[in-house]
Amino acid sequence: MRVAMIDPSLFTGRYDDSLCAAIAAQGHAVTLLGRPLRATDALIPAGYRYTPRYFRLGERLRPLIGEGVSFRAIKAADYMIDCLIGSLPCADVVHYQWLPFAPADRHGLRRLRARGVPLVHTVHNATAYHGDAAVQGHGYMRLLAQFDRLIVHGAATRDALVAAEIAPERIGIVPHPPMRLAPATAQSRAQVPPPRAPRILFFGTIRPYKGLDLLIDACLRLWRDGATFELAIAGKPFVDMAAMLRPVHASGYADRLHCDLGFLGEDRLSAWMESADIMVFPYRHIDSSGAFLSALHHGKAMVCTATGLFASLPPDASGSPPVTLVPIEDAAALAQALLPLVGSTAIRQAMGARAAALGESLATWDKAGSATVDIYRQAQAHVATGRGRDGA
Repeated sequence: MRVAMIDPSLFTGRYDDSLCAAIAAQGHAVTLLGRPLRATDALIPAGYRYTPRYFRLGERLRPLIGEGVSFRAIKAADYMIDCLIGSLPCADVVHYQWLPFAPADRHGLRRLRARGVPLVHTVHNATAYHGDAAVQGHGYMRLLAQFDRLIVHGAATRDALVAAEIAPERIGIVPHPPMRLAPATAQSRAQVPPPRAPRILFFGTIRPYKGLDLLIDACLRLWRDGATFELAIAGKPFVDMAAMLRPVHASGYADRLHCDLGFLGEDRLSAWMESADIMVFPYRHIDSSGAFLSALHHGKAMVCTATGLFASLPPDASGSPPVTLVPIEDAAALAQALLPLVGSTAIRQAMGARAAALGESLATWDKAGSATVDIYRQAQAHVATGRGRDGA
């Protein structure tokens, strides 16, 4: 089977890479189509082909004009033209991981459907872009009717789609396996200051839904009460960081804060994870979290809000929770959950062991690849029978 996997902006590059390799290992010809690779990308295709197909003009101009309004406008126009008249992938199944600009994507999907190509889409989160990109995601839910099959990572996302009147037989669940980022190198470790106290880490893209402001509030409460620890923030901000960090500086705790802001290579993120004692995911909402799943094998204590994937994690063999769960939007509860962890090496180590064991118990990429191929075959059968009476 010829599979075209599409993630134009490489929103989930590590996930794409792992899944493509797993599907290719089963004997299928897989091509991942995305933007030109950047120095911070760490994809090394194993058994599949990578094609830098999208946003080529914008990526050439990015070093010259930055990532402001002009850059986004050029990317939007480039992608719209591509969807309207650009070449279409030649494949037996086209699998979209992300639809980066719904007003344009509808044209590309229409053209593919006119050719009778089976279409599959992974709905990583039921709320498009977590509600943070109104223009980019406008019309996203209507596009789901264009796909022959949809893939979700868990029951919560499936239920949200069914509630949006999507037929349950069109939805397949493929659990998101744990991932491993590129390992830390001597150079990347040298770029991370060694901890002088227990270190809490928040990493990944920084967006409003991820609740970094709640974590900062919790840390300030603990520092004011005399707790000794560091807070490290590593990742690309899409929020006003100066405003978010102002209370830390105003309170005199800037010496306990480490910020490594920007698009960071996987080896750099791995170095930060190695240096951490506690990792925190204070998300306001989430279906599944690639950041969380890429961190499990480090065996660090984890604190998460009780939402999406986090709320559904299975207990370990002894019945103990693998992570510490706290209510959503509750900085005081987050501070209370962190207090015993920053104060006790033994508690941190015990929780870290549970996190590592959780990673070992979750789904594998082999199984994810097989389940995805099964869904491809369902999509092909759907097209072969005239795409059914529902028109999708």
